[in-house]
Amino acid sequence: MRRSICSPTHVFRFVSLWVIGFAVLASSTTQADEQVQRERSFDVQAIYKEKCLRCHGDHGQGTSEGYSKPLDTSQSVEALTKVIAETMPEEDPESCVGEEAKALAHFILETFEGSKGELNSPGITRLTVAQYRNSIADLLGQFTPQPSNENQTDRRRRSRRDGNGVPGLRGEYYQSEGMNKAQRLAHYRSDTRIDFDFGRDAPVPSLTADQFAIIWQGSLRADHTGEYAFRLTTQNGARLYLNFDPRPNTGSLRDDRSSGDNEAFIDDWVGSGKVRTKSASMFLLGGRDYPIRLEFFKYLEDAAQIKLEWKPPHGTWSVLDFNHVTTESSPRTYACDVPFPADDRSLGFERGSHVSPQWQSAVMAGAVQTAAEVISRLPLLSGTAESGDRDEKILRFVQRFAEVAFRRTIEPEEAELLRSITLANPDDLESGVRKSVVLILMSPHFLYPDLTSLGDEPSQLVVASRLSFAMWDSIPDAELIEAAKAGKLNQREGIEDQARRMLQDPRAKAKIRRFFGLWLEIEERDLSKDRALFPEFDEQVVADLRRSLELFIDSVVWSRRSDYRELLLADHLMLNERLSELYFERQNDSDGKLSGEEIKQRAREREFASSFQPVDFDAAERSGILTHPYLLSVLAYHNNTSPIHRGVFLTRNIVGRALSPPPNAIAFKDDEFPDDLTMREKVTLLTQDSACMSCHSVINPLGFTLESYDAVGRWRVSENEKPIDTESNYVTQSGEVLKLGSARDVAEFAVKSPSAHRAFITHLYEHMLQQSAHEAGEEQLEQLTQSFAADDFNIQKLCARLAVLATQKASPRSNHLTENSQ
Repeated sequence: MRRSICSPTHVFRFVSLWVIGFAVLASSTTQADEQVQRERSFDVQAIYKEKCLRCHGDHGQGTSEGYSKPLDTSQSVEALTKVIAETMPEEDPESCVGEEAKALAHFILETFEGSKGELNSPGITRLTVAQYRNSIADLLGQFTPQPSNENQTDRRRRSRRDGNGVPGLRGEYYQSEGMNKAQRLAHYRSDTRIDFDFGRDAPVPSLTADQFAIIWQGSLRADHTGEYAFRLTTQNGARLYLNFDPRPNTGSLRDDRSSGDNEAFIDDWVGSGKVRTKSASMFLLGGRDYPIRLEFFKYLEDAAQIKLEWKPPHGTWSVLDFNHVTTESSPRTYACDVPFPADDRSLGFERGSHVSPQWQSAVMAGAVQTAAEVISRLPLLSGTAESGDRDEKILRFVQRFAEVAFRRTIEPEEAELLRSITLANPDDLESGVRKSVVLILMSPHFLYPDLTSLGDEPSQLVVASRLSFAMWDSIPDAELIEAAKAGKLNQREGIEDQARRMLQDPRAKAKIRRFFGLWLEIEERDLSKDRALFPEFDEQVVADLRRSLELFIDSVVWSRRSDYRELLLADHLMLNERLSELYFERQNDSDGKLSGEEIKQRAREREFASSFQPVDFDAAERSGILTHPYLLSVLAYHNNTSPIHRGVFLTRNIVGRALSPPPNAIAFKDDEFPDDLTMREKVTLLTQDSACMSCHSVINPLGFTLESYDAVGRWRVSENEKPIDTESNYVTQSGEVLKLGSARDVAEFAVKSPSAHRAFITHLYEHMLQQSAHEAGEEQLEQLTQSFAADDFNIQKLCARLAVLATQKASPRSNHLTENSQ
């Protein structure tokens, strides 16, 4: 089928047609006279909304808060009518019977039939916000030259470092002479943190104290997408460069722009002898390395000092140290910071299912912003820094830009269109490039990951695209494209080889980190606590706890075994000194703490080099993520525990049992209970009604197992001078009665439960493929569950399997829609 680039106007027309088509299909009903009469008698859509929506979703797809499976549309009207009359809605089954139940059955079957939980719509899926930003970054990244890591300092120390650099920044210490601030290189080393107070002394013996300069260089690792703040404190001269295109340095630091034509991110180059602080913020994408360069000089001031701090997303102000910087050089990574409306998460995972005017406006703004970025760096990106053939080089760049954006070879007519736009005015090529870039980025072939027609065999380039979006939420890199062009993706083995390679990329690790944030429900949570009850639990502790949890998860997932069971059963926490004082002092050691040497020794044993060290606990007191203080704090009130929140989380996300929304939600009001009751006693009273116990007979026993941990996740043995009671009888889905008395009991049950394994697989499937796991079918999910167990529950292998599965999925795109996109 012929493809073509769509103009912005055509794109909006295309989107509008899709939205209109969706609305028509969503409201369509049978034309049979009998059904028309029923719908005149009953407002069947209102009935569905009132009695079915909260459990089954607006498309019958199921919900994360109700029944996770789609409605079964394979049964007859009579059979479904009987089910509705006898069981629906769950809290009042007799309220929908007779002709009303029959009308509702007709509506469900005819509206959702054959859609597997999606309305009968074209089914096109746009880029999610994360996919858009990552794709834009990698699109420009494929034209950005890689910096050399073989500068003077690197060559001297090459034998002492590996290919990924060493923690810290490369420090080059120069002797100054007059206005020449970098006259002579006197010393070089790796500095693990930039927080120096040299006073009146020289920083190293080979320099004089009156005037000297230091240049620190390397890369900054951003773990999360968001706004990063930086703060520079000095009484001398300093300037910070961040996420720039490296240029040859002048060396002397004489001028005000020593890094070529890059502007300083923070410029405080004129020393005053008084301590000053300057700050600035920058939007960065998670899972990326960014070039960083800090220049500092002293010239006849009484003293010298320099400190570089940062505040990342989910963090607090702290000195930028070796945990987040490396001596390796990196290229600039463009981060589009245009605000986007949030993606749809009605099914419990992010997906690009809606095209709104706000999204259209954001896409246009992103295209315009990206075009400006391209123009500002055009000589570098197009290779026209050298003289000769400028017009042809720029045209080749634009056409190649389209091929990378579309994840395929462009058609001759597309190439000709780009030529006519780009070269329309030979005296103003930049204007032509700008128009072409906006046109490309507004095309459906960029904005929609997969426009393969229904029933068509995907090309190997489409396979490459599906694989990269599953692994990285981004477009394929050059190596994956080359593998596709060489015919290496027509067999499962070749796809698996690429999946294993891609899994080791920081972009894959960032996507998996994002998964755990969503699976553990820790994103955008308020962790504030009553300061009178928990004075130590400040924002620094919260930031440390989140990092502790992420480091623990990383240590499990990216280990050789990558064992899911270790996530639930590990008896250690990653703690720094601050957290150790808060969480380890309650243990049974003689002084309640580990000595510094003991912490270091355990770190050496685990080969985990970080300021956070693994600290072992009694196995009865800690059990993996289930008892991590950050998660326990998230699932608690500001002044007390919450067995209900903790129990719901364990039920749905860990054990893998569906829960219906409560028929009548009852707010927990602590002041309505006697003061001498424990939280368990309060919850027992609150949920004792038979209607509540239909779910709370499952929720409460699981939640009570975590009552040994207070609202900030510390171990406790009593509450209100009463011993903590964590024991309950838990009835499994198969009817077996288990006696649970601790979080470890829950963890040991989960690691042996196929339902728990299925829950983890389902969440990961939906995150990586961004579609309901039920579309895979029961047989496929069962195979994944069995393979997971056969692989000793290796999470990395599961990720690779899911990525390969993404390349084999049947495209839901319709022929009609693909034709409209031409």
